[in-house]
Amino acid sequence: MSTDTPPPGDRIAKVLSRAGVASRREAERMIEDGRVSVNGKTITSPALNVTPADRVVVDGKQVGAPEAARLWLYHKPAGLVTTERDEKDRPTVFGSLPETMPRVMSVGRLDLNSEGLLLLTNDGEIKRKLELPSTGWLRRYRVRINGSVSEAKLDELRAGITVEGVNYQPMVVTFDRQQGANAWLTVSLREGKNREIRRAMGEIGVTVNRLIRVSYGPFQLGVLKQGDVEEVKQRVLRDQLGLEAAPAQKPVRRTVNRPTRGKKRSS
Repeated sequence: MSTDTPPPGDRIAKVLSRAGVASRREAERMIEDGRVSVNGKTITSPALNVTPADRVVVDGKQVGAPEAARLWLYHKPAGLVTTERDEKDRPTVFGSLPETMPRVMSVGRLDLNSEGLLLLTNDGEIKRKLELPSTGWLRRYRVRINGSVSEAKLDELRAGITVEGVNYQPMVVTFDRQQGANAWLTVSLREGKNREIRRAMGEIGVTVNRLIRVSYGPFQLGVLKQGDVEEVKQRVLRDQLGLEAAPAQKPVRRTVNRPTRGKKRSS
C-alpha cells in the first residue's frame, strides 16, 4: 500500500479559478500559453499544487487571496454578447456592468439576441458548480415563436429531439397563448447546450423571435429591470450552495447604459 501523501495546497488552475481570474479551463489555457508564473518561474503545465505561501503572477500581476464568494443576478438585454472581449467589437455584458462591480464571470451564457437572467460570480468554483450537468439546475424560459405550433410537434420536444446529430434531452414545454401572429411558450430544460431552444424549435418548423430566461435553478429574474444587477444575499447562497458566511457587502442594484461601440471595460 502506498504511503505517499499528496503535495500540500491546491492545483494552480483551481486557485486561479477560486480567485476569480478565470474558469478552471480558461486558467489551464493561460498556463499553457506561458502567462502564469509561480515564485518567479513561468509554468506551462497545470499539474502543480500551490499554497498561500507561493507567489502567483498572471500577466505580470500578482494574484491575491480569494475574496468571499459572491453571486449576482443580471437582467441581460438583447444586443449584448456574453464575452469579455468581442472580435467583432460588439457591446458586451461585462462592458455594461457598474464600475463598482469586481471582476466577475458568467455562469453559462445567453446569446446575442437572448435576454433575461444571467448569473455572475467572482468565484470560479461557484461557476463550475452551477454549470455542471450533474447538478441538473433547471433553466426556465419564456419563448415567443412566429406562427403557431401543434401539441404533437411540442411532444417531439418533450420526448427529446436530435438536431444535426446533436441529442437534446426532453424539455418541459407549455403552450401559453397565441398573440396575433406569434405564440408564447414556457420551456424548461436542465442541460442548456448552445442555442438549444432555437435549434430545437427550428427542427419542428417554427422560428424563435424572442427568448427570455426567467430562472436558473432557485434564482429568479422576478421584477429585475433590463440592465439591472442585484447581489444575491449571503444567506441565500449558504442555503442553496452550502457556502460559508461572508462579510456583509452593500448590495449593488443599478440601471446602467450600454457601452458605446468599441468601449471595453478595464479589468
